[in-house]
Amino acid sequence: MRIYLSRPDISERDIEAVCEVLRSPDLSLGPKLVEFERAVAEYIGTKHAVAVNSGTSGLFLCMLALGIGPGDEVITTPFTFIATANCIMMVGAKPVFVDIDPVTLNIDPAKIESKITDKTKAIVPVEVFGNPAGFDKICQIAEKHNLTVIEDSCEALGSELNGRKAGTFGKMSTFAFYPNKQITTGEGGMILTDDDDLADMCISLRNQGRGKNAAWLSHERLGYNFRLSDINCALGIAQLSRIDEFKAKRKQVANWYQQMLADDNRLIVPAEADNCDVSWFVFVVRLARSFNRAQRDDVLQKMLADGIQVGNYFSPVHLQPFIADALGCEPADFPVTQAVSERTIALPFYNNLTKDDVAVVCSVLTSALDNL
Repeated sequence: MRIYLSRPDISERDIEAVCEVLRSPDLSLGPKLVEFERAVAEYIGTKHAVAVNSGTSGLFLCMLALGIGPGDEVITTPFTFIATANCIMMVGAKPVFVDIDPVTLNIDPAKIESKITDKTKAIVPVEVFGNPAGFDKICQIAEKHNLTVIEDSCEALGSELNGRKAGTFGKMSTFAFYPNKQITTGEGGMILTDDDDLADMCISLRNQGRGKNAAWLSHERLGYNFRLSDINCALGIAQLSRIDEFKAKRKQVANWYQQMLADDNRLIVPAEADNCDVSWFVFVVRLARSFNRAQRDDVLQKMLADGIQVGNYFSPVHLQPFIADALGCEPADFPVTQAVSERTIALPFYNNLTKDDVAVVCSVLTSALDNL
């Protein structure tokens, strides 16, 4: 590849932070875990942060801590990473999909209430690609119907809506730190909440069900090994200290793409809403409605052949075979999601992408479009 889709931004300071832990006796459940949790809680503005080994584990533990299980329904979006729906099914509940807004690509608040039943227990909205637009309206609907919001903020570390940070809209929220995220711990996630009991429950569940202040081999409930090592946490602390720098770099790359592609009416180029400060996760353009999936796939193949790593974000969750079989979903069930997903192109996007790199990507994309 000439230009890769994603690359983490690892400094010598990050490497040294990891090495310091490796030279210590505290590789897990040590001081770096506590330090990382405190740093994330302070940055987001919540009372508690509970580190776990992935965003998926975080969402799963949120479900368990809130008592969501068999017979319950949880409203979510079909335009997201598979983990959002998987975590609902992992606790035995049923995901109920609501189609997305064609502009924000987030769950459409106007379509939520028609899907609420007496079995609905929660809403799991996703800040798709880091965009928090509409989350205030989603929370208003949840409050009206006495539903819990579990915020899937795995793509949105640092994003804000009306000055309010992503991760503070739900009763619980989860971030992820995979290598393509705003900051990385290699693998890892974080649960955020202001509720003491929910935080204590998640701390117990991530560590084999051990009770609060209990002895090492004392277990009060069924739990899991979802711990995040101090090695990962040390990297997270160092990365989080540069979050403002990372946000600025990613915003600059997004701006370059927006400027270079602004006049191409064959593309729908993402932009920030006036009331949003987006911490960009990926940069996904869409072909105009006059194009179809086969043409999109042709563009992807031409760009890959030219050494530009691209992808499609996202494949509809409701059409993943095991979910479609379990829920009886059809392609036409969510027409906006279907139309959007057939025309997405995720362009190379990471902190240290240069303006010249972006120009090359845009040139290859334009050429591929011309060839259609």
